[in-house]
Amino acid sequence: MEHTVGWFGALVFGILQGLTEFLPISSSAHLRIAGGLVPGWGDPGAAFTAVIQLGTETAVVVYFRREIWAIIRTWTRSLVRPELRREPDARMGWYIIVGTLPIAVLGFLFQKTIETSLRSLVFAGVTLIVFGVILGLADAIAVNRKPLTRLRMPEALAFGFAQALALIPGVSRSGGTITAGLLMGYTREAAAKYSFLLAIPAVFASGLLEILDIGGDKAPAWGPTILATIVSFAVGYVVIVYFMRYISQHNFMPFVIYRAALGALVLLLLAFGVLQPYV
Repeated sequence: MEHTVGWFGALVFGILQGLTEFLPISSSAHLRIAGGLVPGWGDPGAAFTAVIQLGTETAVVVYFRREIWAIIRTWTRSLVRPELRREPDARMGWYIIVGTLPIAVLGFLFQKTIETSLRSLVFAGVTLIVFGVILGLADAIAVNRKPLTRLRMPEALAFGFAQALALIPGVSRSGGTITAGLLMGYTREAAAKYSFLLAIPAVFASGLLEILDIGGDKAPAWGPTILATIVSFAVGYVVIVYFMRYISQHNFMPFVIYRAALGALVLLLLAFGVLQPYV
């Protein structure tokens, strides 16, 4: 199917991507829902979705630039200087690498399913509700004690498998990893920060891989895609700033309620034929 995202659609998709990527409410589900609701838009496609995520992920790099530089510098030096391998930044480099493996392997093995069957709005509606409830339960029982400096390799891998669930639209990359962090006892801020850092290799790899399809028969044109990417960066940066401040003092219950309401609405619209599973 040919995806025809115009300039206005690209603007809307870029704003949606920026608003929802870092909140635990699933950006991919929102793009799918918006595409299904507006006549003539349809599913913007996996390639378009992956590429405009480069914008929001660049916002992460800018926001955490000092931490990221410290991790890269210390990890790189530790390869030749054994005494640095115990440093938190060196260990964090390995944790991010290992934590990226699950989504890389599963994304490769199930690429066709992810780009076709799993993009059904039925999946999006159900996962919005189910994983919203799981997030709410995790937040309710969370002890919120462990800082990110206590992260160890088995937990880094567990974070990675939680991130891999975001291959299904509706789960939410940040929602899945934050939920895992809360269940393992980490503070909301620590879970969110590691979630954002962990996403960097996976999102850039996916976006750069899918960028080859932009402008082809199964993806939107370059112009609207670039616009959506730029807009998602600008909006996403603002959202990171306010989200990190918000979770330092509040819980995730508003997001749980929103997910449940949106998921129920999607399933209701599907039942009455207002939305179609595949558009």
